[in-house]
Amino acid sequence: MKKIVLLALAVALLSSCGMTNALYYWGGTQSGTTAYENLAYQSYDKQTPKSICNLVAVYEKMVTNPGGTRQVPPPGICAEYGYLLLQPETAETFMNNATATQKKLFQSNDYGALFLERGKEMLQKEIELYPESAKFIEPLIKKLAR
Repeated sequence: MKKIVLLALAVALLSSCGMTNALYYWGGTQSGTTAYENLAYQSYDKQTPKSICNLVAVYEKMVTNPGGTRQVPPPGICAEYGYLLLQPETAETFMNNATATQKKLFQSNDYGALFLERGKEMLQKEIELYPESAKFIEPLIKKLAR
C-alpha cells in the first residue's frame, strides 16, 4: 500500500513538470487567449489603424524576442508579419497612427523602405525556420516582386 501511494505521488509530481513551458511564445496571455490571438482577431474582424499598429508591434516583439522552449517565432508568424508589412497601406498607417512606444521598436522613421525590407526578410525567415513553408511562401514572394 505504501508503495502504491508513493508511486501515485511521484506520478502526480512528475506529470505536472514540463507543462509550464510552451514550445512557442505567442505574445503573453489575456483572458485565456494570447495577445497574438486577440490582436489578430481584432485586426481582421474590424480593422482600424490602431489595430494594425498594435498587430505590427506584437509581431515585432514576437520575432525579435521569441520565447518558449524553442526560442524561435511560432510557425506562420514571420510569414504573416512579412505579408502585413508588405501591404501598401501598412507603412503609412503605422507612421500616422502608431504610438511613440510602438515607433521605438524600429530604428528608422522611413517606414515605407523599412517595412518593405523587413517584410521580405520575414518571408525569407519563415522559410529558413520552417522549410516546409517554402511551397507556400516562395510563390508569394514571386507575386509580390512583380
